[in-house]
Amino acid sequence: MKVLTACANGSGTSLMLMRTATKALKDMGFKVTQSDHTSVSEAKGTARNYDVVFTSLPFVKMFKDVEDRGGVVIGIKNVMSKKEVEDAVKASKLSEKFN
Repeated sequence: MKVLTACANGSGTSLMLMRTATKALKDMGFKVTQSDHTSVSEAKGTARNYDVVFTSLPFVKMFKDVEDRGGVVIGIKNVMSKKEVEDAVKASKLSEKFN
């Protein structure tokens, strides 16, 4: 599974979220083959190449095209919370598609 994380500037928050999400996904049994982080503006153009996009809650609607093509977009409030990521993954359709 290819994972993309995005935040406003593409540096701190998205990097922390990438590490948290990748660890949570692997611990949940998902096979993560690629993890990247970037800014929301860049992610809007590249997100279609990923299976799942994690982003801060205010940016979720910007990735509607990912969902339209069958990908999953997950909004996260606390990017350092592995439990929040795990709960959000369980509430999403990610398990149906990749497990």
